[in-house]
Amino acid sequence: MNIEEFFELSAGKWFSHRTSHHLAFKQSEDGKSDLVIESLPADHPEVIKLCEQYEIAPSAASCGARVTWNGTMEWDEEKHTGSTVLATIPDADNPDEGKLLREMGYAEKAPVAGSYKMGSDGALTLITEYETMSSEERLWFASPNLRMRVSILKRFGGFSMASFTSEIRMGVTSAAAKASETADSTSS
Repeated sequence: MNIEEFFELSAGKWFSHRTSHHLAFKQSEDGKSDLVIESLPADHPEVIKLCEQYEIAPSAASCGARVTWNGTMEWDEEKHTGSTVLATIPDADNPDEGKLLREMGYAEKAPVAGSYKMGSDGALTLITEYETMSSEERLWFASPNLRMRVSILKRFGGFSMASFTSEIRMGVTSAAAKASETADSTSS
């Protein structure tokens, strides 16, 4: 699977359940979210705008996505909502690796660029360095309608958080149906 196929397979509405472990405090918490992921072509105006914001030629982008979330965490009553646009910039020598441009995300309030790597097993690894912390996240599909995520967030000074997230698709998209048909045909 390449990055474009991963983004296409990710498109749809998902129910997300996350358990986070705050290692320094020896505490855990649960969170639930509804996610909507829309696959965007490389020439989509929002992908072009994001590339220009990072001063990267829009023609270097291979694909993009818009992610919208609406969720809660057990430690507060506040709704956590937001949206971000992502764009992938593959490495010229190895298209399975590259930059992941992000408009903004849940943890950050400013645009941030990280890196991605598609594994031979179809898992996507994202690494992002912030001013005061770093994160590593691995995403993979257990089936076309079940996506898993593990992440580690390290703050400078030693504080770390690890989380596990399962995401269940709420309704089948054409990409998921196609992937399911492909999986069925190869297993028979």
